[in-house]
Amino acid sequence: MSIVARVVRFSGRWQASIVKLATDASVCRGFVLGFITVHVLLWTVILTLLKAAQDIHFDVAEAFGWGQSYLFGYGKHPPLSGWVAGLWFSVFPTEDWATYALAMTVVGVGMLICWMIALRVVDRRRAFFVVVMLALYPVFNFKGFKYNPDLLQLVTLPLLVLAYLDAFDKRTVRSGVWLGIAAALALLTKYWALTMIGAIGIAALVHPARMAFLRSPAPWVAIVATAIAMVPHAIWLVRVDFLPLSYAEDTYALSTRAVALRYVRGYVAHNLALLAVPLVLSAVVLAWGRWRCVFVADPIALGGGQARPDMLRAQAINVWIIQAVVAIGPVLGAMAFTVHIKTDWGISLFFLVPLCVTAIPALRIQQIALPRILLIWLTISLLLLAVSPLIATYTMQRNSAADYRTGARSELARDLTAAWHRRFHRRWSIVVGMTEIGQPMTFYSPDHPVTLCPNEKWPSGLASPVAAKALGFVGICDPNDYRFQSCEAWMRSHASGAEHIVMPTHRVFRGRAGPRTDWSVYFVTPQTADSR
Repeated sequence: MSIVARVVRFSGRWQASIVKLATDASVCRGFVLGFITVHVLLWTVILTLLKAAQDIHFDVAEAFGWGQSYLFGYGKHPPLSGWVAGLWFSVFPTEDWATYALAMTVVGVGMLICWMIALRVVDRRRAFFVVVMLALYPVFNFKGFKYNPDLLQLVTLPLLVLAYLDAFDKRTVRSGVWLGIAAALALLTKYWALTMIGAIGIAALVHPARMAFLRSPAPWVAIVATAIAMVPHAIWLVRVDFLPLSYAEDTYALSTRAVALRYVRGYVAHNLALLAVPLVLSAVVLAWGRWRCVFVADPIALGGGQARPDMLRAQAINVWIIQAVVAIGPVLGAMAFTVHIKTDWGISLFFLVPLCVTAIPALRIQQIALPRILLIWLTISLLLLAVSPLIATYTMQRNSAADYRTGARSELARDLTAAWHRRFHRRWSIVVGMTEIGQPMTFYSPDHPVTLCPNEKWPSGLASPVAAKALGFVGICDPNDYRFQSCEAWMRSHASGAEHIVMPTHRVFRGRAGPRTDWSVYFVTPQTADSR
């Protein structure tokens, strides 16, 4: 047998094995779990190499800081992202790779839940196709490097949709309780979940089979369960005078509709570009040598040969309605209320798009499409794994000292910790600085001091000026920050008599020196013992 013939034979066997593993009811769950695990591990390594010349994003460091104390809220956001970070870093070390592992684990759990959603709408063949499409969606790989409430919603919002589909199917008290708990978890991640809750509400009201669901106890039990689960956070919200809502209004309210339109355009363009990656690659796979047969009625797609074809079609309608509402609603809302809609707010809103596409009955997805799209994912991932070190070196050369990624904040944290211990021979408890500089100190310093932001209207509740004065603090002002003068003014007001120095730092990566930053640093002497 010739080499070509052997390659062709091996290729055929490999493709047949992939199809069997992805579609056989007895092994598909293990295969999907294995694929997701490989994706998580592979992309953890890729991100670690890709970001080797950089510090972690301050959002990640902020979540770590929140997780040092389990509160019912943290100033700007509900508590769940902080709780998850606290649990994660109680097991894993405070190293950069652990933050990327956390982000990819969140992404992986979200992918698994999306596969479970897909199984309620389409057959196993299409469900696996959906999972690989998500693996190709940049939000589930390089865009997902930054753990924060937005990324955690890739778990809680799919979980909410899954719970709704379950309640819509079973219409029992128990399914209603699970739906209510899922809604509460979504809200405790970020109030942005109201967009998905609203979309589910609209789906329940306009669905052709709505009366069977609305006459059941499930939706009403869900409302009660959500309200009960939210009571502790609601009490905290009242105690802090609705601080997160004030933060949202002060930060994202715009003066004119023209400005809102500009942000809407950026939001739409950004998220369409991200979605184009899996959609275009999937289209290439489906049209591979058979472009004339892409749109052919596929009777198996929505329940042919399944026990409940009517429910599968009904669930597809639910998914289409939900995705349509969350795609259009935030854009219309941003224009109506002149809100600054951030591009990252779309991270959690489009995970249903691959399922919406694959659930189209006329779209033909042949078995050969599974190994082909899997091969594309593997090729892209391995290619990025190979070039990641080169990209890391390039970013080191390109970025300036003003860039948080290469501003040598981790080096500063270690230097300041040593300087504090030389002066006061005790734990460093509080750092005062803007989020972009204070939170990295919390993460990178072995003492993990709590961050207090000067002049912040929405304090996390972890530190206060009174505590800072009693325990002493290190104040840091970044000369490259546009708020440098206001930071210095706060230090003059609250750190009178402090030791003031200029501490220079720069990063050396693979023999190349990065930009230098001269930090304005204040050491304030402790007045009481640290109780921690």
